[in-house]
Amino acid sequence: MRNIVTIARKELQGYFASPIAYVVLGFFALLYGYFFYTLLWYFDRQSMQVAPGSGMTMNVNQMLIGPVFMNVSVIVLFIMPMITMRTYAEEKRSGTIELLLTSPLTDWQIILGKFLGALLLYTVMLSVTLIHVGTLFYFGDPEWKPVATGYLGLLLMGGCFISAGLLISSLTKNQIVAGMVTFAVFLLLWVINWIGQSLGPTGQAIVTHLSITDHLDDFARGIIDTKHLVYYASFIVFGLFLTAKSVDSERWRG
Repeated sequence: MRNIVTIARKELQGYFASPIAYVVLGFFALLYGYFFYTLLWYFDRQSMQVAPGSGMTMNVNQMLIGPVFMNVSVIVLFIMPMITMRTYAEEKRSGTIELLLTSPLTDWQIILGKFLGALLLYTVMLSVTLIHVGTLFYFGDPEWKPVATGYLGLLLMGGCFISAGLLISSLTKNQIVAGMVTFAVFLLLWVINWIGQSLGPTGQAIVTHLSITDHLDDFARGIIDTKHLVYYASFIVFGLFLTAKSVDSERWRG
């Protein structure tokens, strides 16, 4: 466990030693702030149109926080390749991959350490949103359970993106190629349910189940369904398993 933490700390320091972490955090804060302000403005306008005594209520979780979480998933789609593209590609480009593979570390310790380091940066990125959500709790009275499950869903979805990004980065030594291919794969996993609209009921159900963002909907509504947990956990484990196989083949080629 200590070796995994050491690798994770090294990865996190590497992100902040380069412009990557600052660009990612700044870009995310800018886009998230825009979406949050736009949805808050719309929610405020809608609430002012509700006539007093009409019996209609404005649910801040359903009309503001839920859509904000879904917008975060779209932002993550564009930003996550910037986080994962360097994990192995930079090691190969700089020639440090040989030192890493010949060190007294197992492949799984290296992979889990890199995964944890990227996940920690992603967690720091999500922590930016706590300022806005905290403001809603200060001035309003939203339900905390949908907020907690929404963050859980975002963390699990981010873990899936990171595991896939690690695999793709381990297959090339060019960061740009790794980033572009990772974004293409993420985009496919995001829009794959659109393809299901032209298929039959069975095919549509299968394709919809493969969509990585569709599983986030229930989390944003405060629902923790076992099938979503199994999907995200299976995706992460399978991605890390394929990464281990890719790293093992690199060791044999070396």
